[in-house]
Amino acid sequence: MRVYVPLTLPGLAEAYEAGVLGPAPLDAYAVTPGLREWYVSSDIEELEYAALSRAAQASLRRLAADPRAARRRVVVALDVADGAAVADPDRSLDHAALGEVRIATTVPLAKAAAVHIDSEDAEADIAAAAEALGAADLGDDDAQFVVDGAEDHELMWYATQEIPNLIG
Repeated sequence: MRVYVPLTLPGLAEAYEAGVLGPAPLDAYAVTPGLREWYVSSDIEELEYAALSRAAQASLRRLAADPRAARRRVVVALDVADGAAVADPDRSLDHAALGEVRIATTVPLAKAAAVHIDSEDAEADIAAAAEALGAADLGDDDAQFVVDGAEDHELMWYATQEIPNLIG
């Protein structure tokens, strides 16, 4: 099963140094029954893109909580055994929890299939979105517009062998 783990660049550096994504339990995003029902699509690529997008939103939240981290969203795509990533059935149709899964153990970084990161030219918009997140959560429409602007930036795809250059 493909899952998407939201991180920051410092979090990616820690995972690289440790050789594992952790500590457990890991919060991640995947194609869950709730995500399938919400997006009403049978195209697995579209559904996986939706899960990746949800992880990117979670990465933005991590950036908002860590003002020292570079203003670039980071998502690690990795493959875990079926059943290793579990969705909370009580939250499966809650829009805020779409695609959320939890992995009970740490996962070797060697299981990563790819890393997705914002390009450097997205940093100003991502910084603004991270700054506006709190106000957006409180219902500020202008702040929500700024947060939504982060989604205008596609995450770049990197091979796992490129991680040392990314965390530089």
